[in-house]
Amino acid sequence: MNDEFLPFLKKMLTAPGLSGFEGPIRAIIQEAWEPLTDELSVSKIGSLHGLKKGSADGPHPRVLISTHMDAIGMMVTGIEGGLMHITGIGGIDHRILPGQPVVVHGREDLPGVVVQPPAHLLPDSDGDGPVEMKYLLVDVGLRPADVAEKVRTGDLVSYGQAPMELTGDAISGHTLDNRVSVAAATLCLEMLQNRRHDWDVWTVASVQEEETLGGALTSPFDIRPDIAIIVDVCFAKGPGANDWQNLPFGGGVGLGWGPNIHPALHKAFEKKAKELEIPANRDLMPKMSGTDAMAVQIVAEGIPCMVLGIPLRYMHTPVETVSMKDVRRVGRLMAEFIADLTPDSMEKINWEE
Repeated sequence: MNDEFLPFLKKMLTAPGLSGFEGPIRAIIQEAWEPLTDELSVSKIGSLHGLKKGSADGPHPRVLISTHMDAIGMMVTGIEGGLMHITGIGGIDHRILPGQPVVVHGREDLPGVVVQPPAHLLPDSDGDGPVEMKYLLVDVGLRPADVAEKVRTGDLVSYGQAPMELTGDAISGHTLDNRVSVAAATLCLEMLQNRRHDWDVWTVASVQEEETLGGALTSPFDIRPDIAIIVDVCFAKGPGANDWQNLPFGGGVGLGWGPNIHPALHKAFEKKAKELEIPANRDLMPKMSGTDAMAVQIVAEGIPCMVLGIPLRYMHTPVETVSMKDVRRVGRLMAEFIADLTPDSMEKINWEE
């Protein structure tokens, strides 16, 4: 996977898989996880479960790695004169949409562009400043009759540009939230191929995080892990984003700290990062974490959770940007932590302030 890591990530970043419609991306991840796991299955609502069995004698404790694979995007709400009205799936910022290349997933995939009417055709109150999504349109360049044959209300629209490698070992594009975390989990699985680990490792690419948390609520109920590691992107420092809510770009792993986080797991990951000389920063989450941990933590009788973050600039835009070093750091940190778990490790995971 190391030689194929970047092509695998780029393949994921160019695949559709909007929240609630994850089939295309699930197929790509399933192919990558097939040689790295002992069992693969798909949950009743579409999450991908991969099991790598532990080596300990007797019943194995279970650790869950949860990464969501769904993406934000759009849906066609109507067609007028061959142009499509749209609404958002997930947290779409309408300010960045005009001029964006997209793909309309109709009877066939159609390349298109998001356009906006000229200001004089908008109501006076909407003629200045960013144009709201209700006025935006998608143009695929076809005549109205051809559009009517190829596109229906309810068809999906995804971002259409390819990811771009930047200098400094960075990558930019859409859907890095949260495909880079899937990539980190995949790297973890690869690193565990040549390592003994006592615990069963369940890796999940969950569905619907951007809308319902459906995968995060259902997969842990099926797997019943003893602990869970949730991997997601977090906010990186950048223009206008330099306060306590943002971590250094390329500066290491974000270690979640807040009510969704089990203190003993935070302490253990902090210690492991120091041992490995992996840069890490406390990622403050004073309320809900905004990740699958919000759901995983409260499944059944409750599951101790840790959130690992990959600092990302320009969240929920088509130019999300991360450092590949941080992606690799997260994968290595998880692999080393899991390899160190012993059959009695749960006895040390107590709720301590």
